Amino acid sequence: MNTIEIENVHKRFGNIHALRGLSLSTRKGEIYGLLGPNGAGKSTLIRTIVGLYTPEEGTVTVLGKQMPDRNVLSQVGYMTQASALYNELTVWQNVAFFAGLMDCNDKSAIAAAIDFVGLSDRRQTPVAQLSGGMRQRLSLATVLVHKPDLILLDEPTVGVDPQLRVQFWQHFRRLAENGVTLLVSSHVMDEAERCDRLGFVRDGRLLAEGSADELRERAGTHNLEEAFLVFAGEAAHEH
Repeated sequence: MNTIEIENVHKRFGNIHALRGLSLSTRKGEIYGLLGPNGAGKSTLIRTIVGLYTPEEGTVTVLGKQMPDRNVLSQVGYMTQASALYNELTVWQNVAFFAGLMDCNDKSAIAAAIDFVGLSDRRQTPVAQLSGGMRQRLSLATVLVHKPDLILLDEPTVGVDPQLRVQFWQHFRRLAENGVTLLVSSHVMDEAERCDRLGFVRDGRLLAEGSADELRERAGTHNLEEAFLVFAGEAAHEH
């Protein structure tokens, strides 16, 4: 069973056609990269997957259930672009709070999530005293604590220094190796190399899909940025 099945999804906001008949699927234990420029529809798609938006046309199925379905959310982790942390609470209190929202009150799970992102020595530190990179790591811990089967990460490494970005991708790979599916949106093409499969998105459409090597080969280019431009040009001619 695919973890996500999106079929012919359309989503509009007034005159803006944010998703235009988009279809894609993700497999268990893979890192699927959703790549495209700002305004391509990546965040809209992720919000539709978790049921925050309902499409006008098409279907979204997550872990075998058609969305929106609140019961599925206990198996999903969603890291938004904007931090959802509480500045006055400590690292531990933030993770415990988000765990509680998912009916997870296991202290060992809270400790494990904090340890996973390397913040064990900061567990009693208020968020207001953390660096930007530490906040990003803490945001990831709040998403992982209830051990979801599917994790949606919307631009998780924006504003993160190169060293921390490498650490994040090491975390993502460890999760995938344990059978967790990750959908990661980004507009940074060098991150695409770290994904198992990629979907190029522009103007609410899926331009092309495949591994980094497959996409370069099909486009006849040496790098993914050039490949993206080739597929975008083909799509422009079609429409």
